[in-house]
Amino acid sequence: MKKILAILLIFVVFASCKKLEDLNKDTKSPTTSTGESIFPEAQKRLFDHMVTCDVNSNIWRLIDQYWTETTYPDESNYILVNRSIPDHHWDALYVNVLKNLDAAKNFITTSTIIDPSKANKLAIVDVLSVYTWSILVETFGDIPYSEALDINNLSPKYDNGLTVYKDLINRLNADIANMDPSLGSFDAADNMYQGDVTSWIKFANSLRLRMGMLLADIPSEATFAQTTVEASAADLTLLIQDNSENAQLVYLSSAPNDNPMYEDQPASGRRDFVAAKTIVDTMNNWSDPRRAFYFRQKIDTSTVDTIQAFAYVGAPVGLKNNYFSYSISAKALWSPTATGVIFEYSEVEFLLAEAVSRGYTIDGGGSAASHYALGVTASIEHWGGTTADATTYLANSNVVFDPVNWKKSIGMQQWIAYYNRGFEGWTEQRRMDYPVLVPGPNAMSAFPVRFTYPIAEQTLNGASYNAAAAAIGGDAVTTKLFWDKN
Repeated sequence: MKKILAILLIFVVFASCKKLEDLNKDTKSPTTSTGESIFPEAQKRLFDHMVTCDVNSNIWRLIDQYWTETTYPDESNYILVNRSIPDHHWDALYVNVLKNLDAAKNFITTSTIIDPSKANKLAIVDVLSVYTWSILVETFGDIPYSEALDINNLSPKYDNGLTVYKDLINRLNADIANMDPSLGSFDAADNMYQGDVTSWIKFANSLRLRMGMLLADIPSEATFAQTTVEASAADLTLLIQDNSENAQLVYLSSAPNDNPMYEDQPASGRRDFVAAKTIVDTMNNWSDPRRAFYFRQKIDTSTVDTIQAFAYVGAPVGLKNNYFSYSISAKALWSPTATGVIFEYSEVEFLLAEAVSRGYTIDGGGSAASHYALGVTASIEHWGGTTADATTYLANSNVVFDPVNWKKSIGMQQWIAYYNRGFEGWTEQRRMDYPVLVPGPNAMSAFPVRFTYPIAEQTLNGASYNAAAAAIGGDAVTTKLFWDKN
């Protein structure tokens, strides 16, 4: 009898322990993640990084000479290492975006739930991954790719940048083919297109158009580039067609979902940036109607007679500047609810103008000048101007499309249009070679055409880093990347 009681006592103790452990479980919260919950996090991290003006990770508005600095002009002088800017850019995209997107893909792939929208979700995740990978290639050149997201591989090899880029385009081809507009996707969890698959097809196709054009100046890739561009331009209804279809994220009024530019500057009480003389003088000389949407006016003290006249005044690049003496960005850009944009309609039209200029075949024909005019008009309207404003501006002798030097016409207007999209402004300036941006008097180097590899890579992945640096021609900011041929 005693033996039986002992056995029963042991059973009761173990049963009680199990029940006590159950008390620590939150039965109202999920214990595992889902791809549908990880995807919007990765999406927001991507937008935050491309939108922010934090000098630790996003300095392209300074490199492009849209802005310059006040007290600490290091980044305007191309000093990248003091704040480990390449490391932060690298980590933001690899860790916060690509790794999360990879996790989302894995969860969606292995889910046993019957989901008719699974193929769409996987394609959309991949499209955003391709966009992110393209930013890395356009920044550094050769990068870890095929082995990059394996957490067990601490020394991933660097893949050839051109090979990676072409593979990304092939991935887009498959993603576009795999998306079915008759089925759903992420619905409200998608903060970019709210799950609308047709919009994602247009974004993917527009991205493919841009990526194909990036390869156009490489002699060995001329056929591949043209084929890629013409595939995207074969049906213009499958490209972003107006500003309502822009790839964008609408931020909310309070942290942590407000616009990071608001957090970086007004909310923190900082006064780090003023408008650069380079862009302000250009827009003043051309009477650009977007000035009022880009900048705030300052009192013009250049002459005694105009001391009370308000004007747009830009500061010299790379010097210490008085915050109160120059124009700063318009208030709307600093709003907590300002929209973040990673692709816009004007970009499509500028790319189509370039395609026609290169002799490519596009849907509906149309002249390079007509697509150029549509691009300029789309940008002006996107910022708040009118069609009439655009018509007047396009008649300006500085703005009229030049079919001979079409790179200058398109390049200048892309640079102006992408005022708040610094990375794209930098990429197109490097590719089109306009405008010619002259470094400030204290610049540490010539104009940077790439970022140097992260310092962490040099120390933690030294063999792969050294091989990559040698392969691209040296790990310097002046080393032109494989697509930058002019």
